[in-house]
Order: sequence, then structure tokens, then C-alpha cells
Amino acid sequence: MIIKTLIAISRVLVGGLFIFSGLIKVNDPVGTSIKMQEYFDVFATDISPIFEPLKEISLAIAVFLVVFEVALGVMLLVGWRLKRAVYLLLAMILFFTFLTFYSAYFNKVTDCGCFGDAIKLTPWESFYKDIVLLVMIVFLLVFKEKLPNKRSAFGKWVTMGTLALSLVLAIYAIRNLPFIDFRAFKEGVNIHQAMQPSGELQYSYLMEKDGENHAFDQYPTDDSYTFLEMTLKNPEVLPRISDFAVWNEAGDHTEEILQGKKLLILSSNIEKIGLSVKELDRISALINSFQGTGVSVLLIAASSEEEMKNYLEKKGLRIGYYMADATVVKTIIRSNPGLVFIEEGTILKKYHYRNTPTPEIANNIFSK
Repeated sequence: MIIKTLIAISRVLVGGLFIFSGLIKVNDPVGTSIKMQEYFDVFATDISPIFEPLKEISLAIAVFLVVFEVALGVMLLVGWRLKRAVYLLLAMILFFTFLTFYSAYFNKVTDCGCFGDAIKLTPWESFYKDIVLLVMIVFLLVFKEKLPNKRSAFGKWVTMGTLALSLVLAIYAIRNLPFIDFRAFKEGVNIHQAMQPSGELQYSYLMEKDGENHAFDQYPTDDSYTFLEMTLKNPEVLPRISDFAVWNEAGDHTEEILQGKKLLILSSNIEKIGLSVKELDRISALINSFQGTGVSVLLIAASSEEEMKNYLEKKGLRIGYYMADATVVKTIIRSNPGLVFIEEGTILKKYHYRNTPTPEIANNIFSK
């Protein structure tokens, strides 16, 4: 009876967590792809160059992983082909555990992306979470003969339906934008305010004197103490945005970008922009509609000024251009290019290039 109860609890916890984690990443498969690229980049340097080509197919790998993650969680809950599900879950959790341990021990990828941008865990927290899941999955494996051996039509169709629905949602999120934006640059956020601490930063100071360590909330004025380390006591008040910057060869233009009304066309890589003629025409019409108004249209890309200049000339677009960090651009919008409407530093609206608004809709985004 106790074993059956523990099996039931393990199924609910493991299945529920896999579904929850998978759905958060189904919401933003591009974000998972970016995280996979970080891992492949590290592995290509630290382990073997064979990981380098995987960066090019990281999006396909991400979609497979997140959809499979949800489906396995459902299989565990509905009890369909449980033994097979447990073996597959074991393989997946071993893979995740390796990633989180590597991140934690070698301090390579500081955010595993286990729960996307919704819940941030430190590398060690992620690793311990995976260890707990691994223990429960191994427990299910040890007592696999006591697992229900169901092959009901209901379980099959629920699993297949979940698999298909998750795949459709993932593809939709890729071709548009995430359904729910958990990032610091979501609509409604004022970038100026988000770049400031939400409260007073408080530190503790570890000092040494006569072979003994002492902790202080204020830096001691006694010169006989030797400084050891300083620790932030309330990291939760740190700025939500700390890396937003826009510049060109003349200098920094971050403050200028955050003033007035702006339509920012963001690109993480100019060379990888693949707009169709129709999509380019819609963006051109939008740019032209703001000519002579109080709205500035700017291209901000993680590319050189020469690359941006050549691209704009080739496409017949006459707008200003600035540089930005690729990671920041990808964090702001999951589209290349993407359109971001801001007013006095507040993000009003974000669009995938496939959903470029008409000039009429765009003009109503800004305050009158």
C-alpha cells in the first residue's frame, strides 16, 4: 500500500512538473533555442567541435524537446504506456541533469532555462531540482512492475492530442510571438524605471580581525579590520534591466532612444533577415506613414554600421540606425526583425514582422 501511494505521488509530481515546464517552454520555443545555442557554444569549446553544427538546428531540437516533455508528462498522468514513459523520462532527466550540473559546476551557462523566463533558478537550484526528479523517476523504474499497464484508447488519444496541440502551439509561437511575455522587456514596462533598483541596496561586509571573521551591515571605520568580501542582502531589488544600451561610432545613444515616440526595428542579425516582398512592403508603408510626424523610426541591430547602411540602401529604406547587443535584442523580441513601439521609454506594443500593423493601427498606438 505504501509503495502504491509513493508511486502515485511520484507520477503526479513528475508528470505535473514536466507538463508545467514543457508548457512554459512551448510558449517560447525561440527562447529555448537560444538557450540551447548557449550550451552548444560552450560544449563546442570545452568538449568537442561536433557541437558547433547543432547551433544551426537548435530551434528544431528545442521544439522536439519541449513538445516531448509535455507529452511524457501527460503519459505519466493518464497512465498510457507507463513503462515506456518512465524509460524515456529517465533519458530526458539524465540529459537535463548533465546540463544543469555542467552549468553549476563550471559556471558556464548561468541560467538553465528550465522554466523559460517565467521562473529563474540558479544553476545549483536547477541541478538539485533535477536530482529530486531523477530520484523519483528511478523509484518508478525500480517498481515498474507495479505500475498500471494501461493501453486504453482514452490515454492514447489524450497523449496524441497533447502532442499535436503542443506542436501547433510551439509553431504558432515561433511564427508570431510568445503567448505570454515573461521577460523584463514586456509590453507596459518603462525601460528607464526598470533600469533602476526598486529599493535601497543593502550590503553586508565580512571583515577579519585577529584571526576572527566579523559581519557588519555598515562598513567599519576601524582600520584594524581587513576586508574579506561584500554581499548584497536584498538582490530582489536589483534592476530588472541592466544591459540595455544603444550606440554607434559617435558614442552612446541610450538616453536619446528612450525619449519621445519611437518605432524601433530590431534585428539580432542583419544577414539573417529573410523578409518576403510583401512583408518588406508592409514595413516600408509603416515607415513612410511616420515621415514628417513626431515619431522617429530607427533600425537597431547587432550588426556593424556598414552592414546596416548597406542593407537599408539595398531595400530603399531611409531611417537612422544604431548598434546593440545581440542577446539584448533577442531578449526584447523573438523576431528578426521585430517591431517595438516605445514612448518616453515605455514599451507600448511589440510585433513579429509577420504581423506588421497597418499605418492606421500603428498611429493609434501612440498617445495623441
